[in-house]
Amino acid sequence: MPANRNALIRYKTIDNCLRNKYRRWTLEDLIDACSDALYEYEGITKGISRRTIQMDIQMMRSEKLGYNAPIVVYDNKYYKYEDEDYSITNTPLSEQDLKVMSEAVEVLRQFKGFSYFSNMGDIISRLEDHVTSARQKTIPVIDFEKNESLKGIDYLDMIYHAVVSKQVLRMKYRSFKARSASSFLFYPYLLKEYRNRWFVFGVKQGTSVLVNLALDRIHNLEIAKEESYRENTVFDPVTFFDDLVGVTKNTGSRAEVVRFWVDRLNAPYVETKPLHKSQRVVERQKDGAIVFEIEVVINQELRREICGFAEGIRVLAPPMLVRQMASKFQQANELYRQS
Repeated sequence: MPANRNALIRYKTIDNCLRNKYRRWTLEDLIDACSDALYEYEGITKGISRRTIQMDIQMMRSEKLGYNAPIVVYDNKYYKYEDEDYSITNTPLSEQDLKVMSEAVEVLRQFKGFSYFSNMGDIISRLEDHVTSARQKTIPVIDFEKNESLKGIDYLDMIYHAVVSKQVLRMKYRSFKARSASSFLFYPYLLKEYRNRWFVFGVKQGTSVLVNLALDRIHNLEIAKEESYRENTVFDPVTFFDDLVGVTKNTGSRAEVVRFWVDRLNAPYVETKPLHKSQRVVERQKDGAIVFEIEVVINQELRREICGFAEGIRVLAPPMLVRQMASKFQQANELYRQS
């Protein structure tokens, strides 16, 4: 019988405890740790019995879940892993697990052609690759872009459930520009990933202004269970990003037509990987250069995209963006002159 969610939380908590070699763990210590974990993740305040944790340890030692955890007792009261490098998270997939995953992948593949599942293509490919490498004991052949050292990623699950369950967040947050962190209540409406950074869109209590907060700038986060949730009336998540490069859109910002010239070396790259979905070719020049147009809100992410092409791109319109980019490149030129 598959382990339920609460049991899995307990197993993971016991595993984390026993992997800590710098502390001695009694059964009472493990009970307290599991109680704290269930309260944190599930809001369960009911205590856990000694028998429950003893049965959990017995289950982890057994083959039923495939753990075979080498849990031993020493000095007649302390628990530890006999193998200090052991963790249930390192347990290899069983043949049955691989069979189930293979079947799931086959089912998911049937939906890849449907528009509703169009965003699942990379997930299905990742599962296919993982199952194949596990079965054949080969190295993966697909390496997806990731940032394993990204701060704040631990908050992702809590924020996701807060959005789905319509719960208020109590947050301590410090932006790059702020001298110190500030605390406030936050109504979360949408999670968004951009270039391996995660952002949560929502509204602070007492305002009606939509803001996006980077998860890697959050210092502390918890569910404010006593607070009433405020429904989203400030933006449409389905259409909000239609005229954006990135995630930043200030209140009242409107899309503008941005025209830019790209030299012959970079033109094929920009044409095959557009800066924005609205991109269109305005003029193909004899030397291979191309003039493009996009209709977007002008923001910091757009300016950074343009800077990435350095001498291979020149903004032609609107005049305000031309001046901004000219100033940026002049400052960069001065920086290199000083060196």
